[in-house]
Amino acid sequence: MAEMSEAEAQILRQRIETLRLEHRDLDDVIDRLAHDPNIDQLQIKRLKKRKLLIKDLIQRLESDLIPDLDA
Repeated sequence: MAEMSEAEAQILRQRIETLRLEHRDLDDVIDRLAHDPNIDQLQIKRLKKRKLLIKDLIQRLESDLIPDLDA
């Protein structure tokens, strides 16, 4: 894979930060809903799945920021 430009890297870092914010927001929502006895457990499960997908995407994007080293 070709090296990315600094502009591309900056866009990637901004995307990662946006995803981190969404991840934290989901964490807050899940925590609040978990304390509500009337909440649908399926909704919490879906939010947790979304949170995990975001975490995986963040890790993948962070990996893309690491330059490839020639072996």
